Amino acid sequence: MDWKEILRRRLAMPNTRTNRKKSEQELKDEEMDLFTKYYSEWKGDRKNTNEFYKTIPRFYYRLPAEDEVLLQKLREESRAVFLQRKSRELLDNEELQNLWFLLDKHQTPPMIGEEAMINYENFLKVGEKAGPKCKQFFTAKVFAKLLHTDSYGRISIMQFFNYVMRKVWLHQTRIGLSLYDVAGQGYLRESDLENYILELIPTLPQLDGLEKSFYSFYVCTAVRKFFFFLDPLRTGKIKIQDILACSFLDDLLEDYKTYLDFVLALENRKEPAALQYIFKLLDIENKGYLNVFSLNYFFRAIQELMKIHGQDPVSFQDVKDEIFDMVKPKDPLKISLQDLINSNQGDTVTTILIDLNGFWTYENREALVANDNENSTDLDDT
Repeated sequence: MDWKEILRRRLAMPNTRTNRKKSEQELKDEEMDLFTKYYSEWKGDRKNTNEFYKTIPRFYYRLPAEDEVLLQKLREESRAVFLQRKSRELLDNEELQNLWFLLDKHQTPPMIGEEAMINYENFLKVGEKAGPKCKQFFTAKVFAKLLHTDSYGRISIMQFFNYVMRKVWLHQTRIGLSLYDVAGQGYLRESDLENYILELIPTLPQLDGLEKSFYSFYVCTAVRKFFFFLDPLRTGKIKIQDILACSFLDDLLEDYKTYLDFVLALENRKEPAALQYIFKLLDIENKGYLNVFSLNYFFRAIQELMKIHGQDPVSFQDVKDEIFDMVKPKDPLKISLQDLINSNQGDTVTTILIDLNGFWTYENREALVANDNENSTDLDDT
């Protein structure tokens, strides 16, 4: 067959490329039709069998802008109502007392020393009687967490009750802190935490009777500790979760109780308890007595302050002799705490050593008395 015949036959054949394109398009259309058909059937079945998917709640809400005052107010009120509801879900004092009564009533003998124990069976009985609020605490997981080495398979009632108290306290604190979360984003700014602690002070029995003049100092000290350790990047805010996780809330009083002890000791130097506190500070060598070295160590600071204020420093030797003459210790070279208390001069001695104004008043006592007498005479003459 020559090439002419071959060419003639090819020209006589239909355009296979065009047919192939058409077939591919038809296949794609058929594929789409099938996909649409099966997807519609699947969606229809899913719709019929899984209607609850329609009820998935919305989980993201845009924060109101600064100019959307009504929305901001609505959000604040909603958060307040939510937190109040959460607060009502917590155990109150009466319910905690009832829980303790039930635990004590269902203790499982024998006791370990003076510590009452309870087994799992009685543990569940208490859970049934304690009420719905306590249900979360009476689980196998909690019991196993508190189970240690008791040969009877029991847990300590006191440990369990402390566990419940701790959980309730954490939730109460979380709610309390959240009330001051103005932005509602789970963190507190410095001003928010200041307001929280300031309003917390009157509710703390340990600070009962604290003068309001000390409030600002206490608040400043506590807040700075939180932000120093929990805001290392100095962003100006700390997470509420971080506040709860750290031990600073437990230490909130212990930071400050030391300061209060110091203030109380200075304000009541005639009292034996105050003298004992100050004596421990003066006894830098922990020897149980004050010697010449101890007295000189503190009085040097008084001498330096006198120089700064343009006053002529007083000889330490004179002050030392005067102190020993006032106290009259049993040992002529040592002053014990009991010596200070027995002398009834403890407040004067401590004032001389640690208080420049007090030392100046003592040093010029005769001149001050004479001046008072002159003033009294002048008043009588008038």
